[in-house]
Amino acid sequence: MAREQHPSETERARRLAEVFGDVLPDTTSDERRSGSTGDEPEGRDESERWYRENRPPHHDPS
Repeated sequence: MAREQHPSETERARRLAEVFGDVLPDTTSDERRSGSTGDEPEGRDESERWYRENRPPHHDPS
């Protein structure tokens, strides 16, 4: 009876990536900075920036 060979975890992961590709990104979109100036919180998009820039003075944080 022949012994069944089990692939190593690395080989298994390589084969899965070869067949299915990278299913999940390393970081999510809210963890990445895209076009940020560095002075705004991470994960903020253009619409949120507009609302912050046009916020009435009585809504500014103290």
